[in-house]
Amino acid sequence: MQEAVIANEATFISRSLWNATANATPQFNPFSGSQDCDIAIIGGGFTGLSAALHLAEAGFDTCLLEAETPGWGASGRNGGQVVPGLKEDPDEIERRFGPDMGGRMVRLSGNAGTFVFDLIKRLGIDCAASQAGWIQPIHSETAMATVSTRAEQWQRRGAPLRMLDRKETAALLGTDSYLGGMLDERGGNLHPLNYALGLAGAADRAGARLHGMSRAMRLEHKGDHAVVHTDNGQLTARKVLICTNGYGDGFSGAIGRTVVPIRSVQVATAPLDKAISSSILPKGNSASDTRRLLRYFRLGPNNSFIMGGRGDYSQAGTEHQFEVLRRASIALYPQLAGAEWRYHWGGYVAMTVSHYPQLMRMNSSVWAASGFNGRGVAMASALGKVLADAAMGTPEEELDFPVSQVNPIPFYFMRRYAVAAAVAWSRFRDRFS
Repeated sequence: MQEAVIANEATFISRSLWNATANATPQFNPFSGSQDCDIAIIGGGFTGLSAALHLAEAGFDTCLLEAETPGWGASGRNGGQVVPGLKEDPDEIERRFGPDMGGRMVRLSGNAGTFVFDLIKRLGIDCAASQAGWIQPIHSETAMATVSTRAEQWQRRGAPLRMLDRKETAALLGTDSYLGGMLDERGGNLHPLNYALGLAGAADRAGARLHGMSRAMRLEHKGDHAVVHTDNGQLTARKVLICTNGYGDGFSGAIGRTVVPIRSVQVATAPLDKAISSSILPKGNSASDTRRLLRYFRLGPNNSFIMGGRGDYSQAGTEHQFEVLRRASIALYPQLAGAEWRYHWGGYVAMTVSHYPQLMRMNSSVWAASGFNGRGVAMASALGKVLADAAMGTPEEELDFPVSQVNPIPFYFMRRYAVAAAVAWSRFRDRFS
């Protein structure tokens, strides 16, 4: 992996609430020798695990290679919020992609939350899943107009969304800091690492071969097959699915340069007394607000309070952001003033220039999906299924997401400077909105 992307990653795992409360990690032995399979998958996050599961259930000989352990990357380090939909609203999606494909994208993304919860129920995954609903608290009058339009568009399509006035928002959040909000009953929350581990176990039981500590080093094409080389062997497959997302490395090549990894960080308290925890998000909702540098928050499965937001590429900058989030939490919920802040961690969100996820075909044997723009729990799971459909031979025009070529971002080496400028501008606008 790129040194700039994974620097100090062990630090972020070691103080993670999710690691501290994780189920037993299944043992997946490192890959070795010379093996064949129908489909090779690179990356053991939500996308790769969902693809492996659905391929194995369909009877395809599937082999997944993960450089660390399943859920090691952002899939096991996010805020655990299951947020339906895409960044863009339904009317804009259909305008841009047309009523047919756009309509399918709207349905896929809108149902992505329910897809996750149904999958968890079907597979019996123990990950504290709750489809209690996702709230988008509104911090400004401008955002109020935007969110009202968003709710109206989804309501027109029969989705269970509704606007909340200031009083109802305060009752559901446990704070009167916002002007109002939107409730999307399709969303909710879960323990993300345990969800990833559950997907891995289910894929294994379905017949997929999963290998941890098996970094893919090089991809070679031989006729109508591809060969994935690792330090200890080679895997020959008819198709290769690259699912590294924000943790791309030299192996992912141009595919890795289609997204910009941006660190998202979280802080969490020790388990709270019932008197305090019952006053915060009393209905069990999760929330992420309308700021450009949004804040997202919820209670964890052990009644810890979790607050997340934008991180930084440097260690010192990230430590500062941890403190910013702690102060923001106490400003929102003064009853947290005496809480013990036991956990802090982070992972890389993969952002795209268009703000849309990408389903990419490099050639007839290599496909990829990435760029979930902060909505990876739901969309990576759903798009992993679409990626599996593509690998199984579903024609491109019948897939529920548009297929694109691999288009690396121009001047990719400047990405850190561009991100820093965008964050500074967004922070300025948030301050005065």
